[in-house]
Amino acid sequence: MEEDVPDDLQRWKQRAKVFQEPFYFIQGADIQLGLIQRYIEKNPVPGWSKELQLAELAVKKVNAMRPKPKFFVMCGDLCDAMPYDMPLIRQKQEIDFKQVFYKLDPEIPLVCVCGNHDVGDQPTEDSIEAYHKSFGDDYFSFWCGGVMFIVINSQYFYDSSQVKTQAEDHESWLSNTLQTARKSCVKRVIVFQHIPWFLHDPKENNLESYFTLPQDVRNKWLPILKQSGVQFVFCGHYHRNAIGTYEGMDVVTTSAVGAQLGSDRSGLRVVRVMEDSIDHTYYNLENIPSVINL
Repeated sequence: MEEDVPDDLQRWKQRAKVFQEPFYFIQGADIQLGLIQRYIEKNPVPGWSKELQLAELAVKKVNAMRPKPKFFVMCGDLCDAMPYDMPLIRQKQEIDFKQVFYKLDPEIPLVCVCGNHDVGDQPTEDSIEAYHKSFGDDYFSFWCGGVMFIVINSQYFYDSSQVKTQAEDHESWLSNTLQTARKSCVKRVIVFQHIPWFLHDPKENNLESYFTLPQDVRNKWLPILKQSGVQFVFCGHYHRNAIGTYEGMDVVTTSAVGAQLGSDRSGLRVVRVMEDSIDHTYYNLENIPSVINL
């Protein structure tokens, strides 16, 4: 029986590369346990009970959805405390994060994307290793329903001064992964990352430089992503919703599950993958539908 497992696994992987039927997944970002009291309310001893309530509601709503989503991706900033500034608080926040998301239906995988608050604005070897121990790989790819999904660590593109080797490995991996997509003529490729390439326009200036990747990095990678068949890039970090397009490739920035910095409300994005199209809608947590029409 054990000898059959590799063949079964291989068949499962091959099946994931083929569109079988319409499906959807959930995208969220920036639950960022602790930001509301620390930054919005300026509490000198911030807690994170408000984010936990929002996370609990998010999990409850997703668990009730029918049919079930294929997965739930959280695009970075899982917690607020920086790993090298406040390691003990960070540890407590991670424990609480996991306790909430352990309640997610086991048939709905949680995909974690690395954000700046997860490894630091200037990541180090230690902060990257700490992330690996807590949440697994900080970049990887997977297939689902005929779509190639690529998860990248945008922090390497923002500031890699302390992790040059890791950033080079990440860039080499991404180049090879996208090259595979090009050579294999993959029809659908979706990227998940934390920091957006841009918010509204690929040529926008850097007035919002904290919230977007540097122009030189953008100029290098946007054409490669487009040429590799990437149709959508889903991001977070901005704590507001924003959408921009580069030559038909949509960069979709999703507002936070946690603290809001604009007029949006805490919510999640439902992304439907149909036979001939992909569409997405952002819902406030209270208004997430229990039934998704496919």
